[in-house]
Amino acid sequence: MAFYSREGRMPTYTEMMSLFNFRSKNAVYKLVNKLVEADLVLKDRLGRLQPSKAATEVPFLGLVTAGLPAAVDALDHFDTLNLNDFLIDKKDKTFILEVDGDSMIEAHIDDGDLVIAEKTDTARDGDIVIAKVDGEFTMKYFRRKGTKVWLDPANKRYEPIYPEMELEVVALVKGVIRKY
Repeated sequence: MAFYSREGRMPTYTEMMSLFNFRSKNAVYKLVNKLVEADLVLKDRLGRLQPSKAATEVPFLGLVTAGLPAAVDALDHFDTLNLNDFLIDKKDKTFILEVDGDSMIEAHIDDGDLVIAEKTDTARDGDIVIAKVDGEFTMKYFRRKGTKVWLDPANKRYEPIYPEMELEVVALVKGVIRKY
């Protein structure tokens, strides 16, 4: 799946020979057939490999209370969730950035988090954006009042940023990923 994530496509048989240190395409053919039988990959009408839903989906078990404990059938498998479908609307316009700094902590975006951003040049008041302000990039709340625009941090220790020359919206923040 690393190859698929990096290249946006499944490897060819020749590429798989190299990836798995196989000496023949026949060995790759046997492996591919086992992956198809296990429902981890599919072949399209031209015989090209595609990841199956089983390979890209994670079990979605339902709700868990964050208040007082409650009875939940959390181990019953309800459905699956494809994280790409959930987090990414426009794959060709989406990218990920690692957050450096704490100016957005009150928006629950912290140093070291990853943000999923979607390229755009427009934003509404209150959107969290990646913006180029006076030649430098930052992530903040986009603010507009009449014709005036500025960037607001989500940390009281920081001041709003008013552009001296330009403020260009580059992307909207669509999601945050945090590992514990």
